[in-house]
This record gives sequence, C-alpha cells and structure tokens, in this order.
Amino acid sequence: MGALYLAALLVALTGMVVLDRRFGLFFFADGGGRRAGIVLALGVLFFLVWDLVGIGAGVFFRGETSFMTGLQVAPELPVEEVFFLTLLCYLSMNLVGAVARVVRPRSAS
Repeated sequence: MGALYLAALLVALTGMVVLDRRFGLFFFADGGGRRAGIVLALGVLFFLVWDLVGIGAGVFFRGETSFMTGLQVAPELPVEEVFFLTLLCYLSMNLVGAVARVVRPRSAS
C-alpha cells in the first residue's frame, strides 16, 4: 500500500494527458508542446520553491501515512509532492485551455 497515493497521482496525470490529447487543451494545442512544457515546468518549480520556503519556515511538514512511499526529495518534501504539483499545474492549464475554447468567439461563416 506504500505507493497507492503515487499510483493515484499517476492515474490522474494519465487522465489529464488523455483529455489534453482528445480536446487539444495544452500540450496538444496548436503544436505548442515546447511552450507548454516550459509553462508546466515553471509552474511546478514555483510551487516547489513555495513548498521549500514553507518547510523552512516550519509551516509545511510531511504527514505520515501508509499510502505514501516514504521517499523524499528533500527533508519534509515527499516525492509524491512533485507529482501532485505537476497534476495541479497540468489540470489548471487544461482548464484554461477548455475555458478559452468555450468563450472564444465563433467566426462567422
């Protein structure tokens, strides 16, 4: 059971990729894979720095649960956090892409 949370995050990330591919929301929109990768990496990096600052200030700490692997990328920063932040950023950008498609004015034909 030690990798259940990580497995759930990977399933959710796979779902994000499937939705993105099906509807062309972020990575698959207008051939923007390179730009999307940069945006995603910067978002994850921002939140990792945020987490590290919070950990240093004593605000954030790693909770103990049997669903996590126990692996850490830094003190009090579990490896699952990196995947969670990736999911969070990818979900946000997919939502931005979906909303943009809905509100985009239709061209008169």
